[in-house]
Amino acid sequence: MASARACILVFCVSLIAAALSLGAQTPEEGYKKDRAAAIALFRNHQELEALPLLEILAKQNPDDAAVLAALGTALVVHSATLTDEQAGNQERVRARGILTRAKQLGSTDGVMLNLLDIIPPDGAIRHDKNADVDKAFQAGETAFAKHDYEAAIKNYTRALELDPQMYHAALFIGDSYFAEKSFPMALEWYDRAIALNPDIETAYRYEADMLTKNGEMTKARTRAIQAVVAEPYNAIPWRAVQAWVNANKLQLRAPHINTHASVAPDGGSGSNITLDLNALSSGGSAWIVYSGARANWRQKKFKETYPMEPQYRHSLAEETEALAAAASALAESSSKEKPQDPDLALLQSLSQAKMIEPYVLLNGADQGIAMDYAAYRQTHRAQLEEYLGRFVVPALPEPAKP
Repeated sequence: MASARACILVFCVSLIAAALSLGAQTPEEGYKKDRAAAIALFRNHQELEALPLLEILAKQNPDDAAVLAALGTALVVHSATLTDEQAGNQERVRARGILTRAKQLGSTDGVMLNLLDIIPPDGAIRHDKNADVDKAFQAGETAFAKHDYEAAIKNYTRALELDPQMYHAALFIGDSYFAEKSFPMALEWYDRAIALNPDIETAYRYEADMLTKNGEMTKARTRAIQAVVAEPYNAIPWRAVQAWVNANKLQLRAPHINTHASVAPDGGSGSNITLDLNALSSGGSAWIVYSGARANWRQKKFKETYPMEPQYRHSLAEETEALAAAASALAESSSKEKPQDPDLALLQSLSQAKMIEPYVLLNGADQGIAMDYAAYRQTHRAQLEEYLGRFVVPALPEPAKP
């Protein structure tokens, strides 16, 4: 009988021979192989399957931004499978920290950025006050995370039956059908969610993403624009518009008028006006008119227009009136040719298109102006969509003639 030492020696020789015949794998090569496998699972929406491997990879290289972005996202998916509320919150807090680190390392992954905007610092998901609705909805979330889309649809539907106004139940029924590649049904349920609340961006965005992936670019563009109109001060729908633009190899526009003027209180009842003198030499006397109109609002017109508001704020009405006055002054003082100054040229274009208000709200808003958005959107949704379509989101190029 061979000795134990001899057996070990034979075994080691066998391992060496195998390594020589197959090619020895270095730790770096092993990492790359495991990383490729994990990312492939993740991109195939097998987040739970990828999770254990992503955890190992993140320990091996805590500075791999792509791995961290995938790990954080997978943890969010996994948190939906946890029945203990506190455990789920803790999982999302950890995910948020990992996603933040991925962003710091340079990741620009859209899903990661969206999750960072959505996940609260405490990781808590606000549940429905009705226990039965919440139970059904959470069962749907768990089933969806496990890719059991039939069960997810069943439970989301139950939640919607209990609460017919539950936007996210209708939305996630659509998302479950999308995951099943039942696109007509997904479209129907996304539209139902939009009908429940047209002022939430998510269903528009999900539909735009689905239509883009299916090559229906014109319809996708419309839905992406409508997502921005629903929530323009949320970065997430703007990322969806950028994704559509990128998919079509186009360039998103960012209109901005530099008014070359500022108006501030002078410490008394008047205002201090600061003007860029260089702008005045190129036909920019319109900005003097603009500044005067804004000073008038700060001194007295705001109180007259908004008597119930105790404090002055920069409003849609003020900025629109000031820009319109500048546009009128420009029209009166200049020739019929388009101004050479880009700020004046843009102002002229917006004025002629009757798009000053949408511009102010969507590309020129500050905190005060944003307070006027909801009321304007209620009666001017079509104008907001038209503005984005004309001035911000490029149209698809005309197909080449045969």
